[in-house]
Amino acid sequence: MNHTDPVNIIEYENLKKSNLEFESHFKTKLTLFLDKGRYILGNEVSQFEQSFASYCGAKFCVGVANGLDALELGIKTFDFPKNSEIIVPSNTYIATILAIVNAGHIPILVEPDIRTYNINPSLIEENINSKTRAIVVVHLYGQPAQMDEICRIAKINNLEIIEDCAQAHGATFNGKIVGTFGNIGAYSFYPTKNLGALGDAGAVITSDEKIYEKLMALRNYGSEKKYFNKYVGKNSRLDELQAMFLNVKLPFLNKINQHKRDLAEIYSKHLSNFIIKPFEIQGAYHVYHIYNIRIKNRDELKSYLHKEGIQTEIHYPISPNKQEGYKKFFDNISFPISEEIHSTTLSLPLSYGTSINDVMFVINRINSFYN
Repeated sequence: MNHTDPVNIIEYENLKKSNLEFESHFKTKLTLFLDKGRYILGNEVSQFEQSFASYCGAKFCVGVANGLDALELGIKTFDFPKNSEIIVPSNTYIATILAIVNAGHIPILVEPDIRTYNINPSLIEENINSKTRAIVVVHLYGQPAQMDEICRIAKINNLEIIEDCAQAHGATFNGKIVGTFGNIGAYSFYPTKNLGALGDAGAVITSDEKIYEKLMALRNYGSEKKYFNKYVGKNSRLDELQAMFLNVKLPFLNKINQHKRDLAEIYSKHLSNFIIKPFEIQGAYHVYHIYNIRIKNRDELKSYLHKEGIQTEIHYPISPNKQEGYKKFFDNISFPISEEIHSTTLSLPLSYGTSINDVMFVINRINSFYN
């Protein structure tokens, strides 16, 4: 764990600082990359796909351009009838819902458990009908969803499970890595993720060979053979350069996760009890992509911390059902639990570049606000 003195401004995320440990490795690999002259779907991509599949305990991994494409292409592999209904948490980031819409289907919002912010299994079955084809499970903030109960519901109702693991690299439920409970696990490697590239990148993991083969084609214009297009695909290939950066960082993922867990434990132990802190479900290994708290006077606290030199974020300020672009799906439908979360949540600094001293300073300032 890093031990540095707090600076005048404690940034929410400093990617330069978070990647400092890897810079010399990046530079060495970059020289080799330039010498090879292979920029698209080369050895770096295939190496990362093999390594990440192995890390997750899946048979296959397909690198794509970003996390949104990972989820969208993953959904498309199932060939659901157009306008099928797909269940999704009502408080997820909009990309999860956008992937369902882009794949030609209807998102059906289900409220989360107010303690975990993940989809509430007890509310899923009442939203299942003859048009329902799948449940998109989001492991929000790095907290694994209640996969035992969700898998039971999916099996009884003959539904596919598609996991959005964009914030949960290395998270486990009952010892099993997220993304491996259903047929599809979609990952984002956006730079701020626990396993982040230096640009956009994503991947899909699966142990189903037919899904793997279709994904390989869908990411490359729908082509299994050059100039022969079996499917209506898209250009969504993992960039060779980003795969190179990910190959450097993947062996450090467990260390990154542990660093964030250690800092989260300090927050949870020392923050005022006026704060609603993250709740870990039994059997979950939470990797804390985000350390979010909830407070009624969120905006007032955020403003105070900003004046104290502490940067925070809100994940997310507007619930999906209130987004203007999605009115035709959710107009006049209320999701009070989601709306409560969105109006009270605040994310505190917690990155690989954040130190113990940074965290203690944040804790001191927050606790002073409530005293």
